[in-house]
Amino acid sequence: MACTALSESDQFQLIHKLNVFRIHGRDKGGRKILTILAKFFPARIVSVEIVKKYLDEKIYPKLLKKGEFSVLYIHTSVDRGENFPGISALRSIVDNIPPSVQSSLDSVYFLHPGLQSRLFLATVGRLFFSSRFYGKVKYVTRVDFLWEHIRRDVIEIPEYVCDHDEDLERRPMMDYGLESDHPRVYDAPSVDTPLATYSTRCIS
Repeated sequence: MACTALSESDQFQLIHKLNVFRIHGRDKGGRKILTILAKFFPARIVSVEIVKKYLDEKIYPKLLKKGEFSVLYIHTSVDRGENFPGISALRSIVDNIPPSVQSSLDSVYFLHPGLQSRLFLATVGRLFFSSRFYGKVKYVTRVDFLWEHIRRDVIEIPEYVCDHDEDLERRPMMDYGLESDHPRVYDAPSVDTPLATYSTRCIS
């Protein structure tokens, strides 16, 4: 993650404003869901220490009150140079998760992983993350497949995720890295970025 000119307070507020981390919905086992909208993660302008502080103060206490939970990580539109924090920062964040929270984590649903992400996690990821954590990751290539694990009537899916899902249906070779997803480009968020718009297309 890059250095930033924003104050620590502004970084903290930016993460909150962009709604990157959101607790809502339930999986098929009745567990609450922590949704992570990776597209809106401001990797270039917030520090990993502020991210950990935000999780410690705003997210983990709520999760501990709710018992077991699952994570829905929406990887759609992640760009390595814009909104991906880097593997060392990611490992630092994961290592900072309190044991009580780790033990309450049931599954991590990785939506729209892409070939590169799968290969990376299957190789380097096994070295960086514990086998216990890695074993909880479940790849989900389409929103329709998500409903095998999550209750569709109690969760909101952003419009851009539905758009990408439709692209994948029209151009299935994107799943295997044989066709670029470049034609549909989403900008990285700025301080003034509005919240994600949500769609009912994926849940109807």
